[in-house]
Amino acid sequence: WLYWEAKSMIRIMNRSFGYKLRKYLEYVKRPAKVNPNLASEGCGRDVSKRMLVQIYEVQGPKEAEEMVRLGVDHVGSVLLTAAHRDNPQLRQTVETVRRLGAKSSVIPLFHREADVFRAIDAIGPDIVHFCDMLEETESGKAFQLRLCDLQHKIRERFPEVKIMRSIPIPPRDDGSRDSVLAAARRFEPVSDFFLTDTLMPASGGQSAEAQPVSGFVGITGTTCDWTLARLLVKRSAIPVILAGGISPENAEAGIGAVLPAGVDSCTGTNAVDEKGRPIRFRKDPARVRMLVEAARRAEKRLTAAP
Repeated sequence: WLYWEAKSMIRIMNRSFGYKLRKYLEYVKRPAKVNPNLASEGCGRDVSKRMLVQIYEVQGPKEAEEMVRLGVDHVGSVLLTAAHRDNPQLRQTVETVRRLGAKSSVIPLFHREADVFRAIDAIGPDIVHFCDMLEETESGKAFQLRLCDLQHKIRERFPEVKIMRSIPIPPRDDGSRDSVLAAARRFEPVSDFFLTDTLMPASGGQSAEAQPVSGFVGITGTTCDWTLARLLVKRSAIPVILAGGISPENAEAGIGAVLPAGVDSCTGTNAVDEKGRPIRFRKDPARVRMLVEAARRAEKRLTAAP
């Protein structure tokens, strides 16, 4: 009797365990809630996730605290030179952001391996963000491979640090679709995020000289080609953040057009001088609040979409 009772109990337990295991596997294998407009063409955006809001250039802890209080998810700072890593304000900025539960992101405007490693060691950001110009010339491809190698080494040495890579996109369709997607394919295996940013076209000179910071993309105040940005979102297996001229006035439209994982703003949320020109490294809290509200409205609309 005990033998058959024990055998019966084991069968019941096995059935119960098997049922729970099947339900668990159904849960972990269930597809993400992806916008149907993108699902047939690539990865798409998981609309069940929070729309990230990223703000650059925040260089001090007091302003960083204000950004997080306003609802910013990623607070970005800039290292203008390798020596700038020793600025105690930047370390305090990163620590403040982490203490308040947001993520810190730092752009080094240099890419010498030793300098980048020392900067990450000294500042300890959650994300290191590279925004180099990327060109599809022979020398440009070789440069991209060196940058990929740098990112691979960062992953090995600093596994806790995420890597964001800017993918330059022109303001309008100029036939660069293939080069944009080729760069994304190279960097995707060694990146955790992509960020679209605007590559200003050269007017008679070198492309590098046409950018606000020579050799890097960003702070143009000009929107990139949203059609190409949307294609990047469709093709990318990692989250894509929409940047390039994003402001409170166009963030909601940009999110609706591109369906990114988040939006990034620098120039469009800066304070302005008496002539209306953006002031670098000084944010306008009212405009940041408006940007966050626009992102949340867009997020709500996407989540509610059938």
